[in-house]
Amino acid sequence: MTIRSTGGRVAAWAWLTFAALNIADLVFGITGDASYSLMSLTIGVLLLLGSGIAYTAGLRPAIVGDDDAVTVRNPLRDVRVPWGAVRAIRGTNAVTVRFTGPDGAELETRAWVHQTSPRAQAKAEARAKKEQAKTPGIDLTGRTPAAYTAQRLNEILDRRRPKTRSKAPDKAAAAKAEAEKTKEAARGTVKWSVPAVASLAVPAVALIVLAVVGAVT
Repeated sequence: MTIRSTGGRVAAWAWLTFAALNIADLVFGITGDASYSLMSLTIGVLLLLGSGIAYTAGLRPAIVGDDDAVTVRNPLRDVRVPWGAVRAIRGTNAVTVRFTGPDGAELETRAWVHQTSPRAQAKAEARAKKEQAKTPGIDLTGRTPAAYTAQRLNEILDRRRPKTRSKAPDKAAAAKAEAEKTKEAARGTVKWSVPAVASLAVPAVALIVLAVVGAVT
């Protein structure tokens, strides 16, 4: 299961297309003479910085649930949590995952995808209630994007939990002990994304250098 922001991705690709066309125009002079002045270099770096923002804020964020773990990919950091380390998944005005961290402490991460303000959440719940009235046979209570995503993740979590029921008490006890052992050993990881940080840091540093050069000259 992979959840992304459609609007964010569309906006990001629109900016990347705009930036690519403008950089090509600066380099090859498509609409005029090619320019390699300090001003044109600054404009090019600003376009690259905007592209870095589009990538980190629009293309990177996602919530991924696979057989082994749930991954929350935010603009600059990746949080991967094995199902055994998950303590709770909730969806209110954002999807949050509470889990056992690398050092055994309990941590919580908030997903960038499906974040809404309390006001937007209230509107979404109101729309769900209207849909509920139109289709009484389907329960849409609390069916906001964040709540629905949390529900789907919790369904995967339930399927991935080891089954401890057994007609034989000794087998049930062994299965339960193994489940507890796996739960204690599981740890989530939190890592900075090098490409995401670089996509912002490199243009920012280049912009500072150009500003210093411009001030000196």
